[in-house]
Amino acid sequence: MSIPTGAGVFDAIAAGPPEGRPVLLLHGFPQTGLVWQRQIEALAAHGYRVVAPDQRGYSPRARPPRPEDYGIGRLVDDVVAISEELGWAAFDLVGHDWGGAVAWWTAHAHPGRVRTLTVVSTPHPGALATTLRTDQDQRTRSRYMIDWRDTPATEERMLADDARELREFYAGRVPQDSADAYVRHLSRPGALTAALNWYRAGRPDGPIGVVDVPTLYVWSTEDSAFGPAAAQETGRWVNGPYRFETLQGVSHWIPEEAPETLSRLLLEHLRAQGEH
Repeated sequence: MSIPTGAGVFDAIAAGPPEGRPVLLLHGFPQTGLVWQRQIEALAAHGYRVVAPDQRGYSPRARPPRPEDYGIGRLVDDVVAISEELGWAAFDLVGHDWGGAVAWWTAHAHPGRVRTLTVVSTPHPGALATTLRTDQDQRTRSRYMIDWRDTPATEERMLADDARELREFYAGRVPQDSADAYVRHLSRPGALTAALNWYRAGRPDGPIGVVDVPTLYVWSTEDSAFGPAAAQETGRWVNGPYRFETLQGVSHWIPEEAPETLSRLLLEHLRAQGEH
């Protein structure tokens, strides 16, 4: 489906009955809404109305040119605009990787709209900031973000040799057909630059506080980007009902590497916070 907003038109995958309880799923880098394919199927089969948009920059018709157009405030505004266009006064919000960061900020800024929050891999931004100051392991894990922001040739390097570096991110943990689809999508003119602009947009305008909505946080022990210190610290930033699940031996790509487990946890979380 296509979702027109004041910021542009967002492409999206949608499933489930129109009258079902609404769930919005936000992807991260370097993927698209396709990352949620298995969760979309599971949620729709249980009567939920599920929408997974290609976010700002990933949707060709919502791709502003400047890095500053990808600040966290703009990304949160996109979530609100999409939900309003869908007619959703309140919805369950799910995010992975960068989508998880946007989900944390949205739940903090608009708690009245977010019925429940599920974040996969990404710690609360406040927890990540704390561990970047106090934990050498997390500082080491996060160095790639500085490189991607400061190196203009990042796109050229990632796409060279049939996108060899981009393909290496998936490390055999993502189904090959999905990896191929992501590479095709990000190889189109301007797409990878737009995706990297999320990293180049600069710091948020202000701090983020605790989240009050019911929250499920799913982290995996083989995540290369987010270490155990930030994962454990995240609980300190949630005041509402909180569930923390650790997946042993699973990499950063949880939605595709452990789809059945994630779908089960997500359904349990949604059911625990009210039926349709």
